[in-house]
Amino acid sequence: MSEVSIPQKFSFAARCQRIVAAPLFNQMIIGVILLNGIAVGLETSSWMVERFGLLLGGINQLVLGVFILEAAVKIAAYGSRPWRYFTSGWNCFDFTIIVLSLIPAAGPLATLARLVRVLRVLRLVSAFPELRVLVDTLLRSLPSMLHIALLMGIIFYIYGVAGYFLFHEIDPVHWRSLPIALLSLFRIVTFEDWTDIMYIAMEAMPWAWVYFVSFVVMGAFVMINLFIGVVLNNLEEAKLRRMDELRLPPSQAEILRELRATQMSLVRLQKRMEASDYSAKVMGAE
Repeated sequence: MSEVSIPQKFSFAARCQRIVAAPLFNQMIIGVILLNGIAVGLETSSWMVERFGLLLGGINQLVLGVFILEAAVKIAAYGSRPWRYFTSGWNCFDFTIIVLSLIPAAGPLATLARLVRVLRVLRLVSAFPELRVLVDTLLRSLPSMLHIALLMGIIFYIYGVAGYFLFHEIDPVHWRSLPIALLSLFRIVTFEDWTDIMYIAMEAMPWAWVYFVSFVVMGAFVMINLFIGVVLNNLEEAKLRRMDELRLPPSQAEILRELRATQMSLVRLQKRMEASDYSAKVMGAE
């Protein structure tokens, strides 16, 4: 019975794939991102910078080196097609942060370099699949949110013009012009002491509560629930897409492991069959 030939050594790309897929690799990157966040926070203290400035600078260089090494390993995992690394939006996001981190921390770009260090903390989003699902949900919800925002803008404009004509003489502080009226409506829709504005209007117009209550119901309750409905719908779709991604075909390394396990099972089965045939021959001879 011929044995299945299986290569005993994986290629360099396959080894990089195993490193990237290892849970320890992702956990290490998360730890480095958290270390970067702590170091950036400590840099806001002049006392810490005066005493541990060199240590914080060393941590910054260490974090940058780890990020560069991570990107190199991920690119190498694609083997002869390294450009496939950039087909993922999250990989492009990580690579952009790495490139921006190479900005020198001295001279006119020093402030920008410090801000980029803070942006590295955003890499936690790409490190956690759950956070990526939430961000994907928000991005996919933007088109629908824009339509809801347009509808809300129309309602704001109608109520803003109506509020100016109704209350600008009674309460010029909140209704003296259309921009101020829109700002007052924003205050009302966020429930920031909006009843004070309503009571001032009701002193001259007792029925003014109709205007305010109808706007609160329309602008706050209805619109906010529409936003929530859109986000929840897209979140469910994002979860389904995430489940589909987890059902990707097995990698080369996984196929080789399965083949090797199958080969060993066949060898053991062959030995058992040979032993069984030998026993049968011995018993027949007797």
